[in-house]
Amino acid sequence: MIMTKEFPLAPLERVAKKAGAERVSLSAAKEIRNAVMDMAETIASEAVMAAEHAGRVTIKAKDIRLACR
Repeated sequence: MIMTKEFPLAPLERVAKKAGAERVSLSAAKEIRNAVMDMAETIASEAVMAAEHAGRVTIKAKDIRLACR
């Protein structure tokens, strides 16, 4: 995965705390980021296939929803 700027950790720490964590280690936040980015890459790839199947080059929200099923 090539990224010019890494996804910030603070929002992911807030998500973990909202889920009930009292504290979140730096390594845990980084693992959450890795998992989220992996899932996003998979969803994006499936959305591209959905758009191509529909004869489009633009990914739309409905392609993302379909990819998440």
